[in-house]
Amino acid sequence: MATPQATTATPRAYVQPRHGLWWRVRRNGFAYAMIAPAVLAMILVHLIPTAQAIYMSFLDLRVRTLKQFLGAPFIGLNNYTNVFNNSSPLSFGLADAARNTFFYAIVVNIGTILIGLGAALLINREFRGRGIVRTLLLMPWILPTYIVGLVWGFMWRQDTGAINNILIALGLTDHQHAPFWLIGPNVFWAITIPTIWRGFPFTMILLLSGLQVIPGDLYEAAKIDGANAWQSFRHITAPLLKPVLSIIVLWGVIGSVYAYNIVAVMFGNGAGYPGANGDLMQVLIQRQTFQGYAFGAGSAVSVMLMIAMLVFVAIWYTFFRQSLSTEPKNS
Repeated sequence: MATPQATTATPRAYVQPRHGLWWRVRRNGFAYAMIAPAVLAMILVHLIPTAQAIYMSFLDLRVRTLKQFLGAPFIGLNNYTNVFNNSSPLSFGLADAARNTFFYAIVVNIGTILIGLGAALLINREFRGRGIVRTLLLMPWILPTYIVGLVWGFMWRQDTGAINNILIALGLTDHQHAPFWLIGPNVFWAITIPTIWRGFPFTMILLLSGLQVIPGDLYEAAKIDGANAWQSFRHITAPLLKPVLSIIVLWGVIGSVYAYNIVAVMFGNGAGYPGANGDLMQVLIQRQTFQGYAFGAGSAVSVMLMIAMLVFVAIWYTFFRQSLSTEPKNS
């Protein structure tokens, strides 16, 4: 009698059926309901104003009333081309503002990271009064930018300002040769230093959070191997802080490019002109747009600035993509 042979059937792979959008909405209705307010807020606060600004950049929008706004003629890319052929109200000082904003973003972020890192390394140590030091170091971040611009504007005054009085007391200058900080080349430092002073506490907190999750065993092993403090920082601290630094660089550059409050308050609530050495892009756009009612041209420059920042974000993501990934590197 023949013995029946066992047959092994290869199981077919399970293919998950595809479902439409409405099926997923009904299945996850509660989750969608929870995120709906945030999505609605993003549409109202970000998407609609952005779309409106792009639309306005294609209009000859030199208006003072709502009726003129509704009847503004469509002129295509003229607002964009006029910026580069000096036919736009925003052409005046645009090159200076772009140059200043570029160097302002670099200097502010380098200064903020260096001072914030030094402060984070300091308060990451155990010492008496550490809580008081942490609180004092956070004070600049607590102050509103309006107050920072107002106070530092008084401090930079040539005759009665605290900065020159300190320099005179230290013997670095005298009353006759005290520098002007709010006029000329020194204006760049007059807006950069307060920005660094106000921004480093936030960077300090982010870096401190990164330092506190680094295992202490790594430093102990490095010490046993004979590594000094600099070698431990270079090979342990710096690489493990790279994800935090990437976020700091992203926020810092975007915040510096769109900086407005400190400069505007220091030089007259946006109506003043900080000069060729201190004008920034946002200050220029606000001043030239609202003083000259050039809303179409101002929208065009704002859109170009937004495109430039999108390019920066793409470059930033390419550079920091590996450090932001949670997946292990392929060996």
